[in-house]
Amino acid sequence: MTEAHYAGAVIGHNFGEFSALSTDLTASSHVGTELHRYAEALLANLAADAALSMTPPEFPDATDHWLAPAVEALVLLMRGEDALEPLGRAAQLDGQRTALFLCLALAVSGQGDQIHASWLGIAFGEMAVDRPVTHGQRALWLAAARGAYGPAGKIFVLRKLDAVAATSEAEPDRWLSALTPHEPSMVVPPSLVDFPELAELPELAEPVQAADQLTRLLGRCIEITSTREGTGGKLANRASRPAAVWTEGEPLTVLRHLIGSGGPEGPMNSLTGHLLGDLQPGSDPHLAAIALHMAAPTVRTAAERLVQATQVDPPQSVTMPLLGHRVVLRPEGPDAESLAAAEKRITVEGVPVRGRPWPAYVLLALGVVALVAALVTPVPLPLTALAVVLLAAGGHQLWRRRRREQADAEYVTAQVAELRELAEGAVWALHEYARESEKRAQTATSDLAELSRVLRRGPRAG
Repeated sequence: MTEAHYAGAVIGHNFGEFSALSTDLTASSHVGTELHRYAEALLANLAADAALSMTPPEFPDATDHWLAPAVEALVLLMRGEDALEPLGRAAQLDGQRTALFLCLALAVSGQGDQIHASWLGIAFGEMAVDRPVTHGQRALWLAAARGAYGPAGKIFVLRKLDAVAATSEAEPDRWLSALTPHEPSMVVPPSLVDFPELAELPELAEPVQAADQLTRLLGRCIEITSTREGTGGKLANRASRPAAVWTEGEPLTVLRHLIGSGGPEGPMNSLTGHLLGDLQPGSDPHLAAIALHMAAPTVRTAAERLVQATQVDPPQSVTMPLLGHRVVLRPEGPDAESLAAAEKRITVEGVPVRGRPWPAYVLLALGVVALVAALVTPVPLPLTALAVVLLAAGGHQLWRRRRREQADAEYVTAQVAELRELAEGAVWALHEYARESEKRAQTATSDLAELSRVLRRGPRAG
């Protein structure tokens, strides 16, 4: 039996004595000062990718704490030396935390291939939809997704997640929203660019939006599955952050909690919550690949619904507002009755009721009276001048009224012509929309087939 197999058997044998431990693996009792200081220095070396040169000293104040023999075993394993004796002591004191500490520390150091398969099972524990994922479980999940434990580690995590029906807890729309957030409020197809009001009608908008969402969904899934898989090795600190500021669930953060240096832990998330978060754009691509594998059946079902939405036949008639008037449009042309009603409303609204021009009539009448008076008075000039002014003012008012009436008639004529032109243009746009619908349905079917191939591919083990 190899050292790794024997060590795994030792931890596995002793784990039964600690099965009553809390599933929160990051809980830790008081650690001796020297042990605590040495463990912190060891983690700092791992975070900085520094060569391991420290030799673990004696820890007289922590002889009954699991961390002392676990640290000693870690150092020996990383040096390629015999670690069976400290492994046995650590497993007897706390098999679960020992397994978690070694799995995470070896992953961070780039030697995750040294762990025994049983260590992952012991450290990971059990998962359930109705229980939050512990920080230790999330750290192992993340490390395995990034290839720290090789293909076997990734397969282990996939099987653990597959055993829990997490995706059935969330509606398909939640998974679609996670994969394709920031959905545009309106998608205008090329055929309706000149008539955006048509694109707002639900019966025309829904197939277009479904096709657009399916296209974006396919693109996001291809992006996730095209991520170059890690080939194992050290978990890189890509942001060059110190271990103290790594986010919850990162292996180094959990290791610091294990040795009692991490401060208060952040809130835990549910399994479904983690998977939905992992699917968001900008998330870790390795976690996204695993989350997509878990959500694949639900995503495929949702995609099939989107395809069905694109295959709806265009409506036989639509009612569209044109110049503020509702007109029924059909493939053979605008509805004559609704078009006539709209023209009538344009005529009524375009010609305001002004009544008779009484002020102009009064001025003309007064002008006539002044003119008659000028003929019978000995001094006719002032009255004649007054008559001319009154007659001119009345005539001017009648002329202005006539101009307004002509302008109203011209406006109504132009509005009616524009209404008819818009109605004919909208009908042609609907014909073009119908032709696009056939192509859109074919493209959606093709996208669904490609999406099914992408989802069947799943995350690579390596």
